[in-house]
Amino acid sequence: MRHLLALLLCVSASAQAGEIVFYRCTDASGALTVQNMPCPKGTQLQSRKVMQAVDTPPPMPAPAPAAPAGLPALMAAPAEAPPVAATTPAKAPAAPVAAPVPLPDLFQCRTREGESYFSESSEPPSRCVAMQVTGLDGNPSTGAGEACEVVRDTCTAVDPAQQCATWQQRVDEAESQWRFAAPSQAQALQKNYQRLQSLLDGSDCKAQKP
Repeated sequence: MRHLLALLLCVSASAQAGEIVFYRCTDASGALTVQNMPCPKGTQLQSRKVMQAVDTPPPMPAPAPAAPAGLPALMAAPAEAPPVAATTPAKAPAAPVAAPVPLPDLFQCRTREGESYFSESSEPPSRCVAMQVTGLDGNPSTGAGEACEVVRDTCTAVDPAQQCATWQQRVDEAESQWRFAAPSQAQALQKNYQRLQSLLDGSDCKAQKP
């Protein structure tokens, strides 16, 4: 689901707390969706409760004070002001509309362990994978040092015809990572999701949607 943020309502200081449940569903093909209703049968389910604010009705206005006793029922009408010729206000110039921009190129990368992810770079940073260290006698339990192997993920460019759909998938995955993140990582993942969503909203993919 693209816009789960719309489920969180803006509230005033007098709002009362409630709960809303998000469901992360993964089908047999690995496709991921996040929704506010239980997952269909045959999919893996993970749920997260989120606090939501519920508006309270505004206080009723105080009744107008009653007129003091003894005042005359009719008051003298004020003198009418001379009529003023109506003027047509000048129309403010229309604000310029920002032209949609193409999205950055997207690459699908795969780790040595077989995991797949999307990146805006064709050469993501290298990683250092720990290696097993053995002693001089060849026994791993006597190894006293540490070593690692520098590995690089392999990336291929996404087909331009699938660029918009792939970007939408990337935004959905970023939202899922944020929603189900540990509190220590939630803020950084939320900023990343908002950045990706902003890029998608301002792109020419928005005009291509039916």
